[in-house]
Amino acid sequence: MTGFPAGAFAANCYLVAPAPGEECVIIDPGQDAERGIEELLDRYRLKPIAVLLTHGHIDHMWSVAPVCGAKGIPAYVHPDDRALLSDPGKALYLGGKQQFLGGMTFSEPDDVRALEDGEAIPLAGLDFTIGHTPGHTPGSVTFRSGADDLDALFTGDLLFAGSIGRTDLPGGDHETILRSLARTLTLPDATVVLPGHGPTTTIGDERVTNPFLTGIQPAQKGL
Repeated sequence: MTGFPAGAFAANCYLVAPAPGEECVIIDPGQDAERGIEELLDRYRLKPIAVLLTHGHIDHMWSVAPVCGAKGIPAYVHPDDRALLSDPGKALYLGGKQQFLGGMTFSEPDDVRALEDGEAIPLAGLDFTIGHTPGHTPGSVTFRSGADDLDALFTGDLLFAGSIGRTDLPGGDHETILRSLARTLTLPDATVVLPGHGPTTTIGDERVTNPFLTGIQPAQKGL
């Protein structure tokens, strides 16, 4: 696994593969991510076969159409956020639309596939288990990928090191994200959290130190 913070929003874009020279999956190709993706593909001799989106906010899907179109690969997104691929302004207030979008237009990739809660998708020699974790957006999801030496959870903007996702944008809901976080906290402490922004952490560290998780009890159902 490798990645980089993309664009002015510094949203983490990840490339996930079993090893150099293998197929890979791209997670959250954000603003101006194309060049960084190409550099990593060349460096590690990777072949992308899919793009996975944790949610439809512009800082995480800005480059999805050109990345998919250039490689002829599908994009996976939860149906509740699919409309944001062609109209990301739906998740922004008027001032944000003017500031971030201006007169720009967006379009869906040619091949868009739906993500469903609890399904496991085999891609690039790995299995990605989908957790529907709404609250930041209605269609926010996490991707859990386990291997012999790593149990990793790509959380998008659900959970960060020391913080959680905002819920004040259109489509956000604070009580809903708390329920999604309670569900996420059922995972083992050693689970590595790869967030949409900022550094890597673990479920255990966040359970103990994250002030926004105080008082949240793990739910009965895990991811």
